[in-house]
Amino acid sequence: MGLIFWLLIGFAAGAIAKMLTPQEEKGGWVSSIIIGIVGSFVGRIVAGFVGIASSGLIGSLLIATGGAVLVLFIYHRYLADKLNLPI
Repeated sequence: MGLIFWLLIGFAAGAIAKMLTPQEEKGGWVSSIIIGIVGSFVGRIVAGFVGIASSGLIGSLLIATGGAVLVLFIYHRYLADKLNLPI
């Protein structure tokens, strides 16, 4: 159950982050899950440094979405031309 919950949160966070960023996105639902999962790791690390604790579905989704937006920002700002990945 934990893995399915984690994938669903990752998918939702990645999809929301892709909607919030103004760049043209080429990837489909798989890239949304990957961005969301990476974003959840980044969000947890940043939230831990700041001292924010998440609890429940909404808290996890907000932190994962914030991390996914940060991942997309860094990708489009610094890595998009160098890596040329279909995200």
